[in-house]
Amino acid sequence: MKATAVPEIAGAHLFEPVPHADERGFFCRTFDAEVVRSVGLDPDAFVQDSVSRSRRGVLRGLHLRSGAGEAKLVRCSYGRIFDVVVDLRGDSPTYRNVATFELSGDTQATLYIPAGCAHGFQALTDPADTSYRIDRPHDPAEDVTIAFDDPELGIPWPLPPALTSRRDREAPGLAEVLKQRES
Repeated sequence: MKATAVPEIAGAHLFEPVPHADERGFFCRTFDAEVVRSVGLDPDAFVQDSVSRSRRGVLRGLHLRSGAGEAKLVRCSYGRIFDVVVDLRGDSPTYRNVATFELSGDTQATLYIPAGCAHGFQALTDPADTSYRIDRPHDPAEDVTIAFDDPELGIPWPLPPALTSRRDREAPGLAEVLKQRES
């Protein structure tokens, strides 16, 4: 497994496993504590795993947590997704940068997203399964959502949004969220 720093988002890393393929399919390690530790992360800090299944065109996000935030490992375990990270850490050298990735079940690459960054994705296949490993239990009272189509962010979503949650459709823009966080 190889770990690569993401230059657009300070502290973010992409973990790329080496699948072993044969006529049966493939096998690969999707999490390796030693590799995670080698980039300065505590592999024991992750306390909750979740998975979502989305149809092609479904858009989820942009989500983040208030308070201490939430670091996460994100992987597309089946299908393909267009994944987006926005750095909203005021003291970060990459503050307000946007990074995009295509994650797929074929590669099983995992993206580490530091606490304080917003995250969203769009399913490119039907279905697309996305796995999350987060560093603290989810608390819905800390959920923050930013409009996925905010022109200030200019995220180049590859497909027209086929379906979004009400929360995502009605989310405020980045400027409003940042203003709320300052108060």
